[in-house]
Amino acid sequence: MSMKLKRFSIKRLVLVMVAIAVCLVVAVLAINFMVQKTSESFIYNADDVSQKEVALVLGAKVYESGRLSDMFRDRVDKAIGLYEAGKVDKILVSGDHGTEEYDEVNAAKDYLLQSGVSGADIFLDHAGFDTYDSVYRARDIFQAESMIIVTQRYHLPRALYIADKLGVDAVGVSADLHTYGGEDYRNFREEFAIVKAWLDVALKSKPKFLGEPIPISGEGFASWD
Repeated sequence: MSMKLKRFSIKRLVLVMVAIAVCLVVAVLAINFMVQKTSESFIYNADDVSQKEVALVLGAKVYESGRLSDMFRDRVDKAIGLYEAGKVDKILVSGDHGTEEYDEVNAAKDYLLQSGVSGADIFLDHAGFDTYDSVYRARDIFQAESMIIVTQRYHLPRALYIADKLGVDAVGVSADLHTYGGEDYRNFREEFAIVKAWLDVALKSKPKFLGEPIPISGEGFASWD
C-alpha cells in the first residue's frame, strides 16, 4: 500500500470514528432529554402528592456500622413523612442485599422501626440491585398497583420513566433534604444510567431475580429474612 493510500485510509478511519462518537453523544443527549421531559410532570411536593398504595424507597449506600448514608436516610425520612401523613399505607424498601456483609434493606428496616413505623407495613426487596429491577419487582413480586417513588430529584426521571413504561401508576417525591457531595459526578453518571434504563425498557429486560409473590396488600413480615 502506498504512503498516500495509507494516509487516506487512516484519515477515513478517523472520520468514521469521529462520526460514530458524535452519533453516540447525540443519542445520549436525546434519550436524556426525552426521559426528563416525559417524567417531569409526575414529580410532586410531598404536600401535593395524591395518595398511593405504597412508598417505594430506592436503596443507597449503607456503612459497615449499619448507619444509612445521608442520601438514603433522607429517602427513608421522606417515606416516613408520607406514611405519617396518610399518603401511603405501606413502605417498600428496595436495595442491595447481595451478600451477608452488605445489607441496605435491613438497615433501613431498623431505622423505620425505630421511627415508629409498624413492622407489618414495612416490606423489603432484597434484590433491588438497580432502579429497573426495583420498579419491575415492585410490580411483579410485590404486586403494587400504585406507588410514590422516593429518591433524590436527579434520580426521579429515570425511575418514573421506567415505571411508566412498565405500566405502573407512579409519581415521584424528591428526598433532597440536604446538600450532598459529588453532584457533578452523580449527574454525569446519571446520563448513562438513563441510557441503560432506556435499553432495559426497549429490550424488555428481566430482573436478576424474581420469585414468589409477596403482595403489598398483606403484611411485610413475609418479606423479611
